Amino acid sequence: MKNIFSLIACFLISLSLSAQSGEWIELFNGENFEGWKISENPDSFSIEDGVLKVNGPRGHMFYEGTVGNHDFNNFELQVELKTMPQANSGIFIHTQYQEDGWPNVGHEIQVNQSHGDWRKTGSVYSFKDVRETYVNDDEWYAETIIVKGDQVTVLVNGKIINEYDESEDREGDLGTKKLDHGTIALQAHDPNSVVYYKSVKVKILPD
Repeated sequence: MKNIFSLIACFLISLSLSAQSGEWIELFNGENFEGWKISENPDSFSIEDGVLKVNGPRGHMFYEGTVGNHDFNNFELQVELKTMPQANSGIFIHTQYQEDGWPNVGHEIQVNQSHGDWRKTGSVYSFKDVRETYVNDDEWYAETIIVKGDQVTVLVNGKIINEYDESEDREGDLGTKKLDHGTIALQAHDPNSVVYYKSVKVKILPD
């Protein structure tokens, strides 16, 4: 039994060290929700054939695992996903777990090709927004978010579509909607939104 615990401990340590050395680490294992904590409406999140399906009333799936102690500062996040028509979702950065409501800490990076909200994929929601779309619904694509200091860069399929500099784009008291440090979260927006995620990986960058 002690040997099993030792092996598990070594594995967890190796994950943390790999992430700290700048290697990509997959956060979603395709089998279960290990390392994640879901708020408000857990049934809005399910796994089908190794893919995360997000569909249902508002809820958020927060990463609470061991990689980086789920407290990221400078990092790259790459998500492979697919939206269905009229879908709306979001990827939260520098956030923290809360039981209900829209997360009020950190920033939301928008996921939306055809939902009625004019803020489209890649928006730093309500702070630096994107009006154009760069992919179609029912199409797998990669959304990459690079967070470094006061800057957020968002790429779709390797193309930069948004650059946000908090030190230049905002003034005054930033409140809790700001870059600081924290975990990431995936959003279930409403029952009419269907979004699929098949990979959520992170690379921790040096301070």
